[in-house]
Amino acid sequence: MYTLLLVDDEEDVIEVIERKVSWEQIGFHVVGHAGNGFKALEMMEDMQPDVVMTDIRMPYMDGLELCSNIRQRFPATKLLLFTGFDDFEYAKEAVHLEIEEYILKPLNLAEITEVFKKLKTKLDDELNEKKNTDILKQYYAASLPVLQSNFYTTLIEGRIPENELGRYMRDYKIVLEGPYYCCIIIHTSASQMPQGMDIRLLAVSVERQAQADLKERWNGRIFNYLGDTVMIAQLVQQEDISELTDECDRFCKYVNHVMGAKVTVGIGQVCENVQELVSSYQSAREAVSYRVLYGSNRAINMTEVEPQRRISKDGDEGNELSNLFKMICIGKIEDVGQAVEAYMQHNFMSQQSLENYHVAVMELISELYHFMSNNELNAQEISGSVGRLYNELSNFEPVVLKQWLLDFSSRLHDDMADARYNSKKSLIDSAKDYVHRNYRSVDLGLDDTCKELGVSNSYFSSLFKKETGSSFVEYLTDYRMDKAARMLVETDDKSYVIAQNVGYADPNYFSYVFKRKYGVSPSRYRTEYEKNKV
Repeated sequence: MYTLLLVDDEEDVIEVIERKVSWEQIGFHVVGHAGNGFKALEMMEDMQPDVVMTDIRMPYMDGLELCSNIRQRFPATKLLLFTGFDDFEYAKEAVHLEIEEYILKPLNLAEITEVFKKLKTKLDDELNEKKNTDILKQYYAASLPVLQSNFYTTLIEGRIPENELGRYMRDYKIVLEGPYYCCIIIHTSASQMPQGMDIRLLAVSVERQAQADLKERWNGRIFNYLGDTVMIAQLVQQEDISELTDECDRFCKYVNHVMGAKVTVGIGQVCENVQELVSSYQSAREAVSYRVLYGSNRAINMTEVEPQRRISKDGDEGNELSNLFKMICIGKIEDVGQAVEAYMQHNFMSQQSLENYHVAVMELISELYHFMSNNELNAQEISGSVGRLYNELSNFEPVVLKQWLLDFSSRLHDDMADARYNSKKSLIDSAKDYVHRNYRSVDLGLDDTCKELGVSNSYFSSLFKKETGSSFVEYLTDYRMDKAARMLVETDDKSYVIAQNVGYADPNYFSYVFKRKYGVSPSRYRTEYEKNKV
């Protein structure tokens, strides 16, 4: 059952199409309808319909402009135009928009039904190609050349000496021009997947889609490592990381919609040297693990969710202490307790000599200090009195030491949570302040605000909605309308002047948005206020 969004400013036309056509019988479900192009684009973000059927002539944004925006942002969406005879030749000129069909008004229900039956067949063929097991197996066998894949794996493990890097790249015909690099990890969930699908084939399908959607744009090198798909992306400038994050976020939602795959994309730190990709890879792994806090089916940029986190290049992520630090960052308090228990059992409960016990205590103090420093936590409690702390802890019995470590780790867990909360609150406050200072600008919007804040649209939009209960666009619109309402009752300015003063170049669209919020036109709002005042 494919999804359909109808767009037309004539409600009676929408009603006839929605009511008269037997949509479910021909394999479609109408998920919504919009009266203009602006509203349709807002709905596209949430609904991600397979098909959009739109009229050409509409206020504020016509059908061709809408199709152009959809083609850029949602290239997989099928587009249909219905229009009057006078606009037909005009519509046919837009061949670059890859319109599936042009339907002339007055609408013929039989013709619409036939058009959508053919479109259903085309969509089925495309879907079957994506899911065809034989094709996936062939693609799996013909993945990246073994030598190149081994090189990329060894590179992110940090096992290629710097003086041999050039030789390997020449021998394997590998070109990494940069000038900036970033590792991303595409993790496909094995616990949440379509019934009857083999996880290996599903992962291959996701990788193939990454080859199609991400590789060319980011000059990427894609390979498999530890069950995940990894891509080394090349960036022209460091600021491109926000655009990469947004594109990966759209990728997650698309593969979920088409294949039913739950995918998390972890995005590592940007680096300037190929040798530093080991750190970028490790921070990407950290980002993927943060899905327990931020949810799967999305892109997670480590520098956005934990700006203060610095990943250790030489960290052994497999030992008990690394697991404890991980639980301090992203686990629940009971997870911290279990990690402390595992660490103590392995490192202290089985010690046979006092000397080894004291060495383990010193190593624990050193690692705690490095962890706190790397996360910009107050390490004064350790750094200011290492000798005193060592003398105190080395005289503790294991049971007492375990309780001390549990209490200390619990405080670190709370400190990390507080730092994360304050970081989010600061970002939201900065965004609101930016709106308050720039709401008069016609160009102010989500893209402009995220660029100013230095974060991706996907992360900011998700965070803003979660923290405030409304989308950023809704907040901006409400703020502008509140300002407009005050201007209407406190000044004698004309509506078109007020529209410009709150960031609307089109006074008609301003009136449309104002009426949608307050239920009356701007002029009526002013008149009623004057009456009530008298």
